[in-house]
Amino acid sequence: MRQGLPGTARSMREFVDRLARQSPARLALGVFGSVIAVFTALLSTSFATASGERAPFVDALFTATSAVCVTGLVTVPTGTYWSAAGQVVILVAIKVGGLGVMTLASLLGMAVSRRIGLTQRLLVSSETKMTRLGEVGSLVRVVIVTSTLFEVAIALVLIPRFHALDESWGQATWHGVFYAISAFNNAGFIPTAYGLTPYGSDWLILLPIIIGVFVGSLGFPVILDVMRRVRSPRRWNLHSKLTLVASGSLVAFGTVLVAAFEWNNVKTFAPLDWPGTILASLFAGVMPRSGGFSTVDINDMHQSTWLLNDALMFVGGGSASTAGGIKVTTLAVMLLAILAEARGDKDVEAFGRRIPREALQVAIAVSLVSATFILAACLVLLAVTDWTLDVVLFEVISAFATCGLSTGVTADLPDTGKYVLVFMMFIGRTGTMTFAAALALRSRRRVIRLPEERPIIG
Repeated sequence: MRQGLPGTARSMREFVDRLARQSPARLALGVFGSVIAVFTALLSTSFATASGERAPFVDALFTATSAVCVTGLVTVPTGTYWSAAGQVVILVAIKVGGLGVMTLASLLGMAVSRRIGLTQRLLVSSETKMTRLGEVGSLVRVVIVTSTLFEVAIALVLIPRFHALDESWGQATWHGVFYAISAFNNAGFIPTAYGLTPYGSDWLILLPIIIGVFVGSLGFPVILDVMRRVRSPRRWNLHSKLTLVASGSLVAFGTVLVAAFEWNNVKTFAPLDWPGTILASLFAGVMPRSGGFSTVDINDMHQSTWLLNDALMFVGGGSASTAGGIKVTTLAVMLLAILAEARGDKDVEAFGRRIPREALQVAIAVSLVSATFILAACLVLLAVTDWTLDVVLFEVISAFATCGLSTGVTADLPDTGKYVLVFMMFIGRTGTMTFAAALALRSRRRVIRLPEERPIIG
C-alpha cells in the first residue's frame, strides 16, 4: 500500500497539471464544486442540526453553497437550526471559501506535488491579475496569513466586548471568532437568532466588523501591494490605486445616500441619536459591498434605499477578494472610458498610466454577462413565485454578488427558486471571474485586419 502512494500522487498531479493546461477555469470550477459537495454532505448529517434530524438536501446544499461562496443568504436560521457542530462546519466552509477559487486550486496542487508548479502559478495569476509568476507563492501565503491575522485581531476586540455585555467567556469567544471570520470573508452569516440588531449603536462591535468587511473586500493583491509599500503610496500599482479610490468613493457615496434616505424613517434611523445614526449609516453603506450584515430590517427601509443597495451590491468589491459583484475596477475602467470619450481623448488613462483597450472590452463583457444572468434568474423567480420585481431583483442581485442582504423571503422560496439562487451564488463567485480571466488570456494575432468603419452610437 505504501509503495502505491507515490504512484497515486503522481497520477493525480499529472491529471491536475493536464487539466490546468487545457482549461484552468474548468479546474477551478471543479475544485470549488467539489468543496461545496463535501460541505453539503457534512450538513446533511444528523449531527449538523439542532433537532438531530437530517436537513433536507436543498437546505444543506443552499447553506453549503452560501457559506463556501461567502454569501450569507440562508433558508434556515443559522443560530437555531444548526447545532454547534453544524455551525463549526459552516464557519470552516466560510474560511475555505474565502481563500478563493484559484487559490484553492493552487493549494490542491501543493498538496499533491508539495510545491506550486508553473501551471498552478498561471492558474492563480489569471485570477489575481499578477503578471510576475514569482509573486504567486507570496500571494498564497499572504492570503492565509493575512486573513488569519485580521480575523484574530477582530476577534480580540469583539470577545471582551461581548463578555462585557453579559455573555460568558465561552459564548463571547465563539461569537467573536464567528463574526470575525464571517466579517473578513464578507460572508454575512450570524451565529444567533437576533444577529447584530441589539448592537446598532455599539461602536466597539460594529466598527471592527466594518473594518474587517472593508479590508476583506479590497482583495489580496491590493493588501499585498500596500503591505510591501506602506510608506510609499505613490509606488502602489494601478490596480491598488483604482481599487482603493473606487472603494472609498463607493463607501462615502453609499453612507451619505443611506443617511439621506433613512434619516426620518421611524422604523430604521429616526429613533437613533447623532452618533448612532452616523454609525448605522456607515454600516449600511459598507455592507452592500458584499458584507451582508444589517442592524435594521431591510423590509423597513425605503424603496430608494433598496435600489441603492441593488447598485452597490452589483458593483461589489475588489478583484481576487472575498467580495462579489462585477468588481470596483470594472466600474472604474468603464467610468474612465466614458470620461476619456467625453474629453475626446484617444487613450483611457489613470494615475499616469494608460489602460489598454482590452481591459475595457473585458469590463464591458463582464458587466453585460452579469446583467444577463441576473435578468434570466429574475425571470425564473417571477415565474415560480408571486413576488414583486423589487423583491426578486434584490434577492437575485444579493445572491449573484455574494452579498447576503435579504428582504427576509429567501426561506419562503419553493425548491426551484432555491436552486436558482444556488446557481446564482456559484456563478457569481466563480463565473464572471473565470470568464474575465479567459477573455484576458485569450489573444489572437491576425495578419490581415479588416477595413475600419464606425457605426452610429447613441
